[in-house]
Amino acid sequence: MNMKHLMMGAIATAASATMLFVACNKENSSSDGVVPQGKQSVSLFLTDAPGYFDNVYIDIQSVQVLVDTCDKSDDDRPGWGNGDKDSCKVWEDLQIRAGVYDLLQLRNGIDTLLASGVISEGKVRQIKIEIGNRNSLVKDSITYPLNLPGDKTSLTIVLKLKGNECERYAKGKSRLWLDFDVQKSIFQLRNNAFYLNPVIRWFIENTTASLQGSVKPQEAYAVISVYNGTDTAYALPGRNGEFKVRGLTAGTYSVFVNASNGYQDTTINSVVLGAGDNKKLNAIQLHK
Repeated sequence: MNMKHLMMGAIATAASATMLFVACNKENSSSDGVVPQGKQSVSLFLTDAPGYFDNVYIDIQSVQVLVDTCDKSDDDRPGWGNGDKDSCKVWEDLQIRAGVYDLLQLRNGIDTLLASGVISEGKVRQIKIEIGNRNSLVKDSITYPLNLPGDKTSLTIVLKLKGNECERYAKGKSRLWLDFDVQKSIFQLRNNAFYLNPVIRWFIENTTASLQGSVKPQEAYAVISVYNGTDTAYALPGRNGEFKVRGLTAGTYSVFVNASNGYQDTTINSVVLGAGDNKKLNAIQLHK
């Protein structure tokens, strides 16, 4: 969705991982402790824009943030403050469960705490994510290696921010959701060679909207598109038919249900969403 900013990967140092992580439920992961003076607590949550795969396993090794310590204001207006001074910029490590994450477990409103930590007070200007080489995907029950650009053994993702993107939800505490767009991040060459070129967008919940619903029957294998003149988002319903799309800008949308197996497509028009909304549609029943 083009209201969230995107970035592409660059090359980094090698890394490895052996543990597999799947989705945790929702966003209750930040510490309730008091943040020390001169510090701030930052939490980054990972979620997924779905793709047409059974599983997508990504080896995430580390997360760092670049903090502009010269700009400590709570002003959320865009701007760079004193961040042009290199002496103000400090890289800080966040705590992370390094390992392999199944991104397709993180769809339809599910997220997981990717990284968090107590860091220097100031504006977060960049997020750096290190990807290792234990990446793979499953398509039609067959597992394929997921290669990095240039067949490298590691990849660095750098997200460049203005400093006002995070949601400050309590004194000294902020959070941000990172949406890993699987469908746009994976491309296929001949001979079933798959490559990863990450596309990640970010959002916060109090300035964007969510839309959820359910569609039946399961054998229709519906694909949901939520769109207007400037935005398009997708969802693949779970086994119970439920779906959820997050990070939508305020506006009026149409919902297109693309059905298979002889079931008829359907469209729901004039769905109005405001900032902070979490709207639920009436149940959608498809027919042949």
